[in-house]
Amino acid sequence: MDDIVITGYGIKGPGISDKNSFLHVLENGICTQSIYNIDNQPDSSIVAGLIDDHFQEINGEDYKRYPRSVRMAIAAAVDASAMAKLNYFQPQRIAVIMGTSAGAILEIEQYSMNFFDLRKTPIQGVSYADTHTLSGSVAEAIGSCGPAYTLTTGCTASLDAVSIGKLLLENGSVDACIVGGTDAPLGQWTINGFKKLRILSKETSIEQAGVPFSTEHRGFVLSEGAGVIVLERKQTAIDRNQQIYGKIERVVSRNEAQKLLRSDVTGKHMLSVFQETLGNTVPTYINSQALGIETNDQIERFIHNETFGLEVPITSIKGMIGHSFGAMGAMQIISSLLSMEYGFIPPTIKTKGIGFEELPIVYETRYQTVESVCITNHGSSGNNACLLMTHI
Repeated sequence: MDDIVITGYGIKGPGISDKNSFLHVLENGICTQSIYNIDNQPDSSIVAGLIDDHFQEINGEDYKRYPRSVRMAIAAAVDASAMAKLNYFQPQRIAVIMGTSAGAILEIEQYSMNFFDLRKTPIQGVSYADTHTLSGSVAEAIGSCGPAYTLTTGCTASLDAVSIGKLLLENGSVDACIVGGTDAPLGQWTINGFKKLRILSKETSIEQAGVPFSTEHRGFVLSEGAGVIVLERKQTAIDRNQQIYGKIERVVSRNEAQKLLRSDVTGKHMLSVFQETLGNTVPTYINSQALGIETNDQIERFIHNETFGLEVPITSIKGMIGHSFGAMGAMQIISSLLSMEYGFIPPTIKTKGIGFEELPIVYETRYQTVESVCITNHGSSGNNACLLMTHI
């Protein structure tokens, strides 16, 4: 069976528009978060990861009627397609598999009252409720006529997309896959929903909000983001002289079968997924889910200590860019690709590791050869996912 490799990628995030800007953020440990002032709600500002660009025009095409999360995904997919020279493939042999958590929640919230009056209902209104608008629109933008799937598996959606894309390539159904995720969740529904659950950071100081690996802080930073990668078989990439950025070794994803809004606090489900993904591999480092939510970060500590102890460094990029739900896995993949290409482990910023002293957390950029990275994702939907990636 041929190896499945990554030959292109595109990213849009807070303070990040492309490969070079993301590399600058990661290598220098820059926090790109800002203060978000919520309309019509005085004294309710939060720290968030905001993207300045509206992406209403991409490559000369007008996308202003599309949901914001879809526009971000299209912009990232166009970049990824160009990097991978995707026009090499027949359109019907290219699959699109995109993940999201919040979907078009911004537009649904914005126009909700208009739908009670036919005259005010926007012509594109149906597409807001149809989450498959995401993958269908990305497929149209890159010229793909192959399979197109939208996954709504919460924070693991990007890694789940990679898993399905890998399977399609391995069984010969397609020759290339555009996979990834996108979310633009900065609306009242999402913000107040997570405030109600008491897991969104209440801090108004950027340096004190969304602090990974710290028992002195509580809550995560909500962020916009889109990450897209191109997968293909290794031999195809070699035959067409296309640069290979990394190899997907294994992806494992499972659900915990928990009741609404609950998750396994013991970490045993995540531990099983983590150890099966790794097999006998000892990765160069762990690109961690840790984001400032007490349960999540404690589970990250548990699975690391049970598997490695002090042997393997661990880091989280969430202190820099926040947490972008269904896009986060793909953004972690791209950060790991840059880490392997340029030889460094990005730092975990903001934290001093209070309460996590036994973990080998990377606090300063560490320059070294990076041969492999394990990425962890888990969320309130009860899904756990891990991906192991190696350098070629």
